[in-house]
Amino acid sequence: MAYRSTNPYTNIVEKSFDELSDQQLQAKLQAAQACFDNTWRDQSFAQRKAVLKRAAALMRERQQALAELATQEMGKLIGQSTGEVALSAAIIDYYADHAEAFLAPEPLQTDKGQAVVESSPLGVLFGVQPWNYPYYQVARFAAPNLMAGNVVMVKHASNVPQCALAFEQLMHDAGLPAGGYTNLFVSKDQVAALIDDQRVRGVALTGSEAAGAVVAARAGQNLKKSTLELGGSDAFIVLEDADMARAVKQAVSGRMGNAGQACTASKRFIVLNAVADAFLDQFKASMAQFKPGDPMDERSTLAPLSSAEALDKLEEQVRTAVQHGARLVLGGKRVAGAEGNFMQPTILTDIAEENPMFSEEFFGPVALFFRVPDEAAAVALANNSPFGLGGSVFTKDAERGRRVARRIDTGMVFVNSAAVSLPDLPFGGSKNSGYGRELSAAGIQEFVNKKLIRVA
Repeated sequence: MAYRSTNPYTNIVEKSFDELSDQQLQAKLQAAQACFDNTWRDQSFAQRKAVLKRAAALMRERQQALAELATQEMGKLIGQSTGEVALSAAIIDYYADHAEAFLAPEPLQTDKGQAVVESSPLGVLFGVQPWNYPYYQVARFAAPNLMAGNVVMVKHASNVPQCALAFEQLMHDAGLPAGGYTNLFVSKDQVAALIDDQRVRGVALTGSEAAGAVVAARAGQNLKKSTLELGGSDAFIVLEDADMARAVKQAVSGRMGNAGQACTASKRFIVLNAVADAFLDQFKASMAQFKPGDPMDERSTLAPLSSAEALDKLEEQVRTAVQHGARLVLGGKRVAGAEGNFMQPTILTDIAEENPMFSEEFFGPVALFFRVPDEAAAVALANNSPFGLGGSVFTKDAERGRRVARRIDTGMVFVNSAAVSLPDLPFGGSKNSGYGRELSAAGIQEFVNKKLIRVA
């Protein structure tokens, strides 16, 4: 696969990078194993913490340069890019500060002798990461696992190679030993070979369902632990007693953040009949206000999609939905005459279950709007999806919100807000959205050996 920086606003190829040869890959894998065996696994929590605290500080020092790279490579609005860098630094700090407590030995109650469960690192871990949050996705994989004593190798998305190199340089400059963090420009065949290699002890992927199925199958064949964070089609339920102004504001930010290119973006808006017309009128008016522009310009409000291919796919999905009975309320096409890969903010309604787009994920600024008669119908529709990542419920009754949230079959539900990611909140899904958790205390437990030690 080609590793190229193609600016989504200009569609100009800025830089390209060669894939590693098999010999180069083997040398990097050998260095990673040596780092684990001879250095990193035996470092104290305090020593690891010093390195990661320095990495977080460097991210903040380099915030503007890192943000501009992300905007240049995947098209994110510059203000959102700076926010991503800040969140990534916070995640690194979080694990530097809390890892030792999260992995503290756990004494067990036993009638005879003494018993304790201790956490030990597995070794070399391999991560496959996506383009839509080029620093955040890597930080939430690397930070907990480095603090646990593992070393990590990362194959980043092929369209954000400069972000990938910048993160690797950051870790090197923070004092991580050679082989502790390794960026890999590798082919699909080399990915498979890495998963097969006995030195790689675990695999984490954030990406599409198709990629997740391939990686999980390969890891399973090798009896290796894997975690998957895949797609989502999050439901956004508005009950009749919701604060309408808040619901609309959160609906817009939940759908339009990152130009709609987020697994946890609000995608299916399920509104009770009693307030459906009012919600749709206000939602449409707000969505119509977005204006395309250079994502480096703070005044721009609509960012381009990550690639021309992404724009083509999204426009085709909308076209197919309409051909099978859906109705366009707003938008529906690429922005005419605009430089870059811009899709109009779009609202589709009347999407029947027989519509082939009913169960698909729309990765861009396209909202699916549904009217339902009552709370039970809202929950049933929310659960009528192959995905189970996140969701939202809006109501002025907090206990009602919790009750509805418990009935939604996802890994995360947010009451009175769109999905949000914070270092101390566990992140992950169910069904076709994958398995395993990242962030919070849960995120550091996935790739450690929970070893029982009993003394009779």
